[in-house]
Amino acid sequence: MGCCNDKLDIFWERGSRTDRRTLLRASAGMAGLAMVSGGAARAQETVKLAFCSQLLCVVPYEFTRAQGFFEDEGISVDLVYTRGGNAAMQALVGGAVDYAATSFDVAVQAFANNAPIRRFATTGRLPLFALAVAPSQVDAIGSLTDLAGKTVGVSALGNADHTMLLYLLAEAGVDANAVSFAVLGPNLFEALRRGQVVAGMVQEPALSLIVEDGGRVLFNTMDIDDATRLLGGAYEFMGIAYRAEEREERLEQMRKIAAALQKGLVAQRTAPIDEIRKSLPAELLVGGDGERFDAIVSKYRASLYPESVAIDVSACERVVNALEVGGVLAAPVDLGILLDTEVVPA
Repeated sequence: MGCCNDKLDIFWERGSRTDRRTLLRASAGMAGLAMVSGGAARAQETVKLAFCSQLLCVVPYEFTRAQGFFEDEGISVDLVYTRGGNAAMQALVGGAVDYAATSFDVAVQAFANNAPIRRFATTGRLPLFALAVAPSQVDAIGSLTDLAGKTVGVSALGNADHTMLLYLLAEAGVDANAVSFAVLGPNLFEALRRGQVVAGMVQEPALSLIVEDGGRVLFNTMDIDDATRLLGGAYEFMGIAYRAEEREERLEQMRKIAAALQKGLVAQRTAPIDEIRKSLPAELLVGGDGERFDAIVSKYRASLYPESVAIDVSACERVVNALEVGGVLAAPVDLGILLDTEVVPA
């Protein structure tokens, strides 16, 4: 159901203020966890926050940590990388971590399946997807209606990229049953580049690479103007959930986390790009390509990341509507329960 890379198989720890790397074997009890980035040593309390390894989702958390904003709030946050958003949510529900940051569709579907979770803050207001046409198909595919009778690549059925495409096909009047979906996982880029599918739901840097090879962008929901045109506005993506029964005991802690991330979101909008890049573990940069990362963040940071961690209820409603139209929601969802808008008032 999530958007994120499922390929990280190691567990490692990075000190808050150093570049020291310590590689460790993942224990059986931590099978869903891929790596941990340590919090600031001077912090008074420590929490574990699990999230996926998708690069653009990670940025606000690592930048906030590197800037010392968690530390300023008197809290140390261990950033626990998992193999995808579902693994992060499972770690939260199972009690392995204190909080989970996932795409909103993961939280919605977990809640619909009776997971006792609540969402209290947001760090990403747009999904990280674009629909790109294979270089060999640019003359044949010019709109969503041209996908009828064709094969389109997605990461997995039920993932956020798939459900969003189902919704947009329905909005365009295209019967989703007339479109074949190829489940390609992390190999989607190569299949698209080679023309094995006519189009595919890709993220960055795959989108830039496909365009450089002569492909076409049909839509790009990483851009706020395109998202507004297609989705009606912001479309809740990355944010943080907690276990419902722990609300009162964690309320002040959650407000500290939110306050730190708020500072991080504001600061990263104007921070030098190389400063943002240096806050990230080098292992996350694809092929160590710092220049490409700089270009991507420069292009998208104003669109992808909100200026406030307060939940945008309208953006959440758009996600639920898309999941309902796509037919992938297991049960009705009461956003009045799932969304805890009192932790961080708008």
